[in-house]
Amino acid sequence: MSNKAVTATETTPVMTMDEKLAFMSSKKYKPPKRDFKSLMERNRASGGYLLKKNIGNVIFVIVRATLLFGLCFLILQPLLNKLSLSIMSESDLFDSTVVSIPREFTVFNYEMADLLLGYWPALFRTFIVSLAVAILQVASCTFVGYGFARFNFPFKRFWFMCVIMLILVPPQTIMSSLFLHFALFDIFGIFTLIVGKPLNLINSPVPYLMMSATCMGLKNGLYIYMIRQYFRGVPKELEEAAYVDGCGKLKTFFRIMLPDARAIITSCFLFSFVWQWTDSLFTSLFLRSMRLLSSSVSSIPQTLVNYYQNNIGRHAFPSPGLQQQIAATGMLMFIAPLIILYLIAQRGFVESISQSGIKM
Repeated sequence: MSNKAVTATETTPVMTMDEKLAFMSSKKYKPPKRDFKSLMERNRASGGYLLKKNIGNVIFVIVRATLLFGLCFLILQPLLNKLSLSIMSESDLFDSTVVSIPREFTVFNYEMADLLLGYWPALFRTFIVSLAVAILQVASCTFVGYGFARFNFPFKRFWFMCVIMLILVPPQTIMSSLFLHFALFDIFGIFTLIVGKPLNLINSPVPYLMMSATCMGLKNGLYIYMIRQYFRGVPKELEEAAYVDGCGKLKTFFRIMLPDARAIITSCFLFSFVWQWTDSLFTSLFLRSMRLLSSSVSSIPQTLVNYYQNNIGRHAFPSPGLQQQIAATGMLMFIAPLIILYLIAQRGFVESISQSGIKM
């Protein structure tokens, strides 16, 4: 009997993994039934573990779906609310039977917001200022972050503490100092000696550009910290190999380190562009005479009141509901370019965030 058993075992063909996969994908393969009876049998064989695992998986899926739906609702609900207000007529706003979907669709709110904002010229100016500021900030912060990551110099820890202070100190605390500095701008008394008085740089983009080029712009401390952390995670052997091949420090930075840092540079550029686009603090401080979208949108209800009084009558006032509609429409027109930018750069932005997160 034993010899027959051994012979039968030895003659039984053993399937390799590739053969098993090919057999399972063929038409001859019939998967095991997954009915309730077989489930209970497998659960009894596992000592109750299988049923607990399946119930836990179902609960996890339900909780995850609920949290994701709630998070998406919190993000999208204000936008959907504003979208509903923007295409709703004023009569629908005061109609108790109309909740979210208007009875009468209208583009009047967009036409009025376009007129009050001076939308297209303001959009062009905002784009140029945001692009120039973002490029200068990313360029200067990349140099500084690489220097902190790779070089030793006197008072390095002190200067890096100053970078951290840029992150911690709110810019509102130095508003008055910045305003006086650029309203009475002078370098060692040179302009006073030549012109007879300090230069007034307020109402010009020069303060913006100077602060961005010297890493003192909006959120620049954060960009320096992110870029420093990224370069600290890059192996030094890459630079050493470049030095052996005859590259200097500057050529190594541009030819080896900078292309490898595309991910974090993309992240910082998009952050800088978006934060500059939505900034109203420095815009109201330095660019009072230049109409940008951020400052125009914040004052659109008062602009609507002035429009009514100048064109209809001194005592004419728009209804609070119409003011709310125009403000919601202006806000949608303000963030629409940012949504388009994200949709275009979505893949690269997500990849840059994930890569920078791994390296950091």
